[in-house]
Amino acid sequence: MTDGVKVHTSIATRVLLGPGARHQLADEVERLGATVVLFVAGPHQTEADELAEALGERLAVRFGRPLVHTPVAVTDEVMDLVAAAGGVDAVVTLGGGSAVGLGKAVSARTGIPQIAIPTTYAGSEVTPVLGETADGVKRTRKDLAFQPGTVVYDPELTLTMPVGLTLTSALNALAHAVEGLWDTEASPVTLAYATEAADGILTSLPQVLARPDDVAARGELQGAAWLAGSVLATARMGLHHQLAHVLGGAYDLPHAELHAMLLAHVMRFNLLAAPRAQGRLARIAGGDPVAAVSRLARRFEGPKTLRELGVPADGLRSIAERVVADPYPNPRALDVESVHEILAQAW
Repeated sequence: MTDGVKVHTSIATRVLLGPGARHQLADEVERLGATVVLFVAGPHQTEADELAEALGERLAVRFGRPLVHTPVAVTDEVMDLVAAAGGVDAVVTLGGGSAVGLGKAVSARTGIPQIAIPTTYAGSEVTPVLGETADGVKRTRKDLAFQPGTVVYDPELTLTMPVGLTLTSALNALAHAVEGLWDTEASPVTLAYATEAADGILTSLPQVLARPDDVAARGELQGAAWLAGSVLATARMGLHHQLAHVLGGAYDLPHAELHAMLLAHVMRFNLLAAPRAQGRLARIAGGDPVAAVSRLARRFEGPKTLRELGVPADGLRSIAERVVADPYPNPRALDVESVHEILAQAW
């Protein structure tokens, strides 16, 4: 924003949304004119063989070990496989943020187009943001070239998600929407997406948790996560994402669980300085939004605190110092003591 002028960049992505959308993968690859494809799928993706078969003779390289936070060393390994195959002209990713992130990293090095088929609610498939980790430090870059050109949302692919991952992944998406709501430079389009995303997640997530086999509810949640990811594509990330990035890179922590356990604590801190976000979220939640998010986060049966994730108490101040030394844009001013207090509450 310059002198009160807000800037919004619309990002062109072709999106397929609906039950059975994955069956159109071969058509989408053909539409790109791709003939030599790299296929990345997480190790627990039960539909990976089905989609690999759909690629047929176009499948040149298959990789099944993407890792959280997109380690540069893993991307190097994939690039060696691609080179041994004589190169590829497209990458298809199936899975959560780890698979999508690896596809972005390969595309960033090669310029090839991407088709992302997300199986979680992370939202990174509709963002031009690439976060990579090297030597325990996670760095993010933002470039329209990193954006997958095609995204295939099939709620049937989320039916096998464990309940815990369903919850933490959706709260990860909610974090994208919340950060957009308190971004002081967010455009009206970003605010509209963020509001609708938060409403959709807080409405459909309890339904999915109560009835995990409800395809319609999962479709609603997937659509809301799409909007939340679109917010992340255009809004500025603030304290919540910075804490997740610094902690995740330093201690190799699970991305979705980290977002889920941090969100309510950061909301409690930031909403005091973000009345617009507070008002919208209170209307959506029908009361205190921090309490609503806390109730959802407490339903997770896995680790609920940084201590349970193995973060040492004596490492919190160092994390706070790193955040304050190079802060992301945030509605409330930061100092080491306040950030340390947030971390201590989450610990």
